Amino acid sequence: MFKRLWGYIKTLFRVKAEAAMDPEIEIEQAIQEARKRDQELRNQAAKVVAHRTVLESSIGKAADEVGSARELAKQALLKAQDSTNAGDAAGADKWTKAAQSMAMRLTAGENNLNSLKSQFESAVGQADDAKKAVQQNAMRLSELAAKRMELVGSLQQAKMQESVNKAVEAISATMGDDAVSMDKVEQKIEQRKADAMARAELSESTPQGAEMELREAVSISQADSKLAELKAELGIGEGTPPALSPPPGN
Repeated sequence: MFKRLWGYIKTLFRVKAEAAMDPEIEIEQAIQEARKRDQELRNQAAKVVAHRTVLESSIGKAADEVGSARELAKQALLKAQDSTNAGDAAGADKWTKAAQSMAMRLTAGENNLNSLKSQFESAVGQADDAKKAVQQNAMRLSELAAKRMELVGSLQQAKMQESVNKAVEAISATMGDDAVSMDKVEQKIEQRKADAMARAELSESTPQGAEMELREAVSISQADSKLAELKAELGIGEGTPPALSPPPGN
């Protein structure tokens, strides 16, 4: 149980950490790590190539030593032969031993030269492989750098789009608030109109409302009579003019 809980905590922490990381920083870290690996590879390749160069120089020196030992052995043999022909036994023995010494030196030199040549052949192959590895890694580094430029560009575009989206959302929210405010104002006006009409309707249905309506009708009748009287004085009509229409709600 504790093991599962610890695994859950580690996974949760990793997910949270990855979510919190800045993509641009992650890209830069990847580039730095690739450059570090490239430098390490170049250092190793340089050692391999240097080893090949050292072996090449050693082969040259070993070849010179072999050539020198060969010539000295030949000269010792010739002197030993000359001493033998001259009846000089001591001289012949001396030069024969000298020739034997040079022969041993020549054998050792040839063995060393053959060993160096074998190592050199292997070093040449290793150096070629190391140079190819450096070239391939340099190509990958260039591709990674180009990818970095592409990703950074995409990241900047994404950030710009996010800013635009936030601005649009803010504008939409503001417009929505205005619409809500106007709706509230309209509702208040309609409510006041409804309240006023309701009070008027209730007033008409009461005795006080009926009394007011009656008084209004009497006033209209009196006004009609006064108008008829004025017309008669002016001589602009006969008879009693039609009464004015009572107000609405009668």
